[in-house]
Amino acid sequence: MQDNVEGVRDALVGAIGRRGLIRAAAAIGVAGAAGSVLGASGAAAAAKKSEPAVQPVRFPKQILQPGVGPIDGQHYLKSLPDQVRWGYVPSIGSEPALRMRSGETVTIDTVSHEGLLEDQGRDPVGYFGRHGVDRARVLDDAVVIAREYRRTTRNFDLDGPHVVTGPIYVDGAAPGDALKIEVLSILPRVPYGVVSSRHGKGALARAAGGPAPAGISLEEVMPPVSTDGRATGDPTHYGNISVFTQIKTNRKGVLSGAMPRGTSGEVVFPLNPFMGMMGVASAQADSLTDPTLNSIPPTLGGGNIDINLLGVRSTFYLPVFSEGALFFVGDPHHAMGNGEVALTAMEGSVRGTFRLTVCKAGSKDAPSVAYHYPFAETPDVWIPVGLSDPDGSKGGQSSDLNVAMRRAVVNALDFLQHDLGMDRAVAYAYLSAAGNFEVSQVVDRTVGVHGTIRKADFAG
Repeated sequence: MQDNVEGVRDALVGAIGRRGLIRAAAAIGVAGAAGSVLGASGAAAAAKKSEPAVQPVRFPKQILQPGVGPIDGQHYLKSLPDQVRWGYVPSIGSEPALRMRSGETVTIDTVSHEGLLEDQGRDPVGYFGRHGVDRARVLDDAVVIAREYRRTTRNFDLDGPHVVTGPIYVDGAAPGDALKIEVLSILPRVPYGVVSSRHGKGALARAAGGPAPAGISLEEVMPPVSTDGRATGDPTHYGNISVFTQIKTNRKGVLSGAMPRGTSGEVVFPLNPFMGMMGVASAQADSLTDPTLNSIPPTLGGGNIDINLLGVRSTFYLPVFSEGALFFVGDPHHAMGNGEVALTAMEGSVRGTFRLTVCKAGSKDAPSVAYHYPFAETPDVWIPVGLSDPDGSKGGQSSDLNVAMRRAVVNALDFLQHDLGMDRAVAYAYLSAAGNFEVSQVVDRTVGVHGTIRKADFAG
């Protein structure tokens, strides 16, 4: 079946070109089976014959300790102290943790920062033990990172929280190219996660200096102002709030997160595992803790992009700034609502398998926007991205959602005009009539908006 789909795809490309394939794929329903409708390099097409099948999200039959359980990729990368950076992303020219060829697949064990951080005691065994998790269900790599990470000196108030794994050097990638990241599978490594709200952060945080932000009163700040203990200088006394959240399976086998609703009962919501952070090295730096490498704000190289559509069967494209691209991941999520308002999603460690393919400049193997700005797609929609200040770490941060919205609309227009052949004025009207723009997140200093453009609308 796969060979038949590949043959149909190749014939269509030869007969009607890539732009025609977009319309044909939507019409005959092969877009999902054939992967990205915008094409793949020859190396990627060859690799597909040995790729793992796309797997539905499923509850792990066992705790996915390092090396235990299904490892679907051609390569495997653990998250041990030598393979991670805590709170910072790799810079251009960083030493890679792994090398692979374009079109190959890699399975990565990612580690959530929640339960490891200083305000939680930097002791995941103790932290999760207080929530009824025995030692055997705490990840060994999380324990080792919390205890033995020495690459940088941690500063809870300045560093990013994320455990960043990588970078991965992809042969042939060069500045000016785009890296195509296909998410093939994501498995929860543990049956629990954490959602945290911290003082001075989140949608309802008190402004710097103490006043309430515009639009709310001090009484409406979250967490409540009266519990703010940051003046102590001890993160364990900051008054931050972390909500332990279990993963449960209903009678139909659907995975759900479950939180206490109050004095009795639970609130239950569906899981949607995805990587909050997928990126490539995009900044020059002289030290591992250069402010331009902080893991919190997303950049033109992706990073902490926090778009909840980037789960299994999604494709994420990033412009390449460094030889080898230097791909990294982090911030694994079990579920997240648009906005991520409290500060974090339901954070939880996952095992992800990705195919990484180099799209050479001028090849048209990636959307045109992707050669200079992050862009994504799923089998059903294209996803233009807008960031408020993707270079903000180099000189002042802007968190203006209006700016992010405008950039998402411009990127959508560029895609519709240059890739789908629409008149720009008509494309603008189409977006107003049928496009959707949603807040990705409002908590990462640089805030984000992403659009969705239905592929089915272009089937005619």
